[in-house]
Amino acid sequence: MIHRNINYLISTVATMGFACAQSLYYVGDEAQESLPLKWTVGSNVIYDNNIVPIGVKEEAWSVNPYLQASMTNVSPQTTIDLYARVGVIYFLTDLTNAGADDTFPQARLGFDLLHNVNSRVRLASRNSFAYEFEPDYAQGFSSPRGSDPYILWSSDNSIGYRWTARLGSYTGLTVGGLDTDNEIASRFSYELYHNMRYQLTQRTVLVAGYRYSDWSGDQQDSTNHFITGGFEHRLSPTEILTASAGVQLREVEGADNSTSPFAEAAYSAKLNTRVTVRGFARYSIEDFDTVQLVGTDLFQYADQQVLRVGINGSYALTPRLSAFGGLDYITTAFDDGNQLGGALTDSGRSENVFNASLGLRATINTALTGECAVNFTDSGSDFAQREFDRVRVSAGVNYSF
Repeated sequence: MIHRNINYLISTVATMGFACAQSLYYVGDEAQESLPLKWTVGSNVIYDNNIVPIGVKEEAWSVNPYLQASMTNVSPQTTIDLYARVGVIYFLTDLTNAGADDTFPQARLGFDLLHNVNSRVRLASRNSFAYEFEPDYAQGFSSPRGSDPYILWSSDNSIGYRWTARLGSYTGLTVGGLDTDNEIASRFSYELYHNMRYQLTQRTVLVAGYRYSDWSGDQQDSTNHFITGGFEHRLSPTEILTASAGVQLREVEGADNSTSPFAEAAYSAKLNTRVTVRGFARYSIEDFDTVQLVGTDLFQYADQQVLRVGINGSYALTPRLSAFGGLDYITTAFDDGNQLGGALTDSGRSENVFNASLGLRATINTALTGECAVNFTDSGSDFAQREFDRVRVSAGVNYSF
C-alpha cells in the first residue's frame, strides 16, 4: 500500500520555516485539479481610525480598486499555479502624519511550478512577490502595522528524490528579501536546506531536516542553523497537520552566539461542506524588526524571541452567504540590545499584538460577489511608538469572468 503514496512522500515542500516563502498557514498541500484562467475586477471602500499608528492618531477614508488573475494547470507530470493582483489605495482624506502622498500602488504575484522528471525525481519552484502598504501578519515579518510601503519577495527552489518506496529527500535553496523606505529595516537572506522524509504509514510522513540561513542588511548580519524533526499527518483526505521542533543555533555580528528552541506547526482542514479552518503556531528567534527606538536612541536587538499564533476560517451560512474571520497573536521579547553608534545596552523589553477580523461574503450571482469586514488591532509595547489600537472597516464588490 505504501507505494501508492509516493507522491505524498516527496510532494510537499521540505521547509515550513522561511516566512517569506509561504504564508505561515501553509502546510505543504498542492493543487489537485486544473482551474481555467479567471479574471476578477473589484473595489473596496475602507475606513481606518488610525491610518499611521505612530504619533498623533489620524483617521482616513480610502478606496482600493484592483484587478487580479489566477490559473491552475495540473497534469500527471507538471503542476503550474499562478496568481497575480494589482491595485491602488487612494486616500480620500488629506493625510497629515502619513506624508504628502495620497496614492499607494499595490501588487502581488505568486508562481508555483512542480515537475515530476521521472518516478523518482521531482523539481519544485515556489515564488512570491508583494509590494504593499500594510504587512500581512500571516507572512511573519513584522508585528505592528507599519507606515511605509514595502517589497517582500522570495524564491524557493528544490529537488526531491525518492530513494526507496518509503524514503525520500528534498534539497533546496531559498532566497528572499524585505525592502522598505527605511533602510535599517531592509533585509536580504538566503537559505540552504536538506530534509529527509520517511513514510511511516499511508497517512504519516516523518521528517528530519537541517537548514542554514544567512541574513544581511544595513545593520547586524546573522546566521542560523536549524536542526529539526517532525511529521506530516493526514487526519482525513481534507485535513492535514504538520509539526516540527528542534534547536536554533544563532551567530550574530557583534553579539554573543546563542542556542534556542525552535518549533512550528500548521493545520488545514475542510471539516465539511460548510466549514474550513486553518491555523499555525511558530516560536523562533527572528531577524526582522530588530532595530527599535528607545527614547531618542536606536537600539539593535540581537535576541528577538517571537511566538506567533494564528487561526482563520469560514462558514457557509447559506449557499449564497458565508462568514469568515481570524485571530492573530504575536508576543515578542527583545534582549541583547546595543545602541547604534553608542555604548549603551538594553534588554528585557516586550511587545504583544492582538489582531482580529470578522466579515461576511455574499454571492449575488455566478460572477458578482459582495463583501464587508471589520479588523481590530491592539498593540501593547514597551516601545512607546509601537503601542496603539486600530479599527479598519471595509466594504466592496468584485466581478469575475
